[in-house]
Amino acid sequence: MKKIILLMVVSLIIISVLNVNAQERKKLAQTGMKFLSVSLDPRAAALSDAMTTVQNNSASMLYNPSGMAEMDRLVDYSFGTTRWIADINYIHGTAALNLFDGQYGVIGLSLVAVDYGEFNGTIVANNDDGYIDVGTYKPTAVALGFGYAKALSEKFSVGGNIRFVRQSMGTAIVSVDPSGNAVTKEHKAEVLSFDFGMLYHTGFKSLDFGMTIRNFSKEIKYIDESFQLPLTFKIGLSMNLIDLTEIDKAMHSFLLSVDAAHPRDYPEQISVGAEYTFLNTFSIRGGYTFPTDEQEFNAGVGFRQELSGVNFAIDYSYTPFGIFDNVHRVSVNIGY
Repeated sequence: MKKIILLMVVSLIIISVLNVNAQERKKLAQTGMKFLSVSLDPRAAALSDAMTTVQNNSASMLYNPSGMAEMDRLVDYSFGTTRWIADINYIHGTAALNLFDGQYGVIGLSLVAVDYGEFNGTIVANNDDGYIDVGTYKPTAVALGFGYAKALSEKFSVGGNIRFVRQSMGTAIVSVDPSGNAVTKEHKAEVLSFDFGMLYHTGFKSLDFGMTIRNFSKEIKYIDESFQLPLTFKIGLSMNLIDLTEIDKAMHSFLLSVDAAHPRDYPEQISVGAEYTFLNTFSIRGGYTFPTDEQEFNAGVGFRQELSGVNFAIDYSYTPFGIFDNVHRVSVNIGY
């Protein structure tokens, strides 16, 4: 209990420091590379991203990297796709390797790629239209990461990621040389970002406590404007409420998870997620985040099964996005 109190005190200190910094700078809605804030894993999205203490496979790298230390299999793969708003499509993949039963920790790789589609390109011209059509351009974004997690004891785990993040707005004509040839330039920004996380099993039933800091990096300059990544600090609690009853835990599970988030670029939020699982096979999920203007409620389902020593899972989530398109996510997870 003393350790829990100490962790909560540390969390409150960190939140206070971040609050003072936010009040001084007031840089709401001014971060860049926002694709790093989009939730891609269907299970996490269905739980409204209340995942600081939940995930225990390679996909933990996308939320709290310390969760990889809980992996009980040698190899774990996860890959999926997200149909985001405005016809933007995401793909992601994660892989983790747990050698020597975690004695030396768990290592992992992650990839996130974004397809924004094609856009018409123009340049200013002295004609009736005021511009010349110069074809199309295709913005892209990618984040490639390496993660490591280690269980320091039966109760306490830590983990971290280092990611190479790159976003390109495509190649554009910036000028015309004296010979009349177009001079092009790729508008891009690159940076290394870091994620840190910890997970603590309190010892009271299945109650877990965790913290994570994501997207920590130096300030980036894009042409003439500088910006920072969407740094986010989270603390969370989760528990299987069936532990408080006499119901057969092999038949039923009801996970409740709560996260508090302090993002750099918008006000604090609370996320609550619930997952009911029958026979450790079929899952129904729901989550709610507040306060938000859109994307308040999330829902999803999951199916998992073990076949010949191979764990197979498929998950789906649905997010109504108000005036925007509805968001659909699908992923497959394989471990053995």
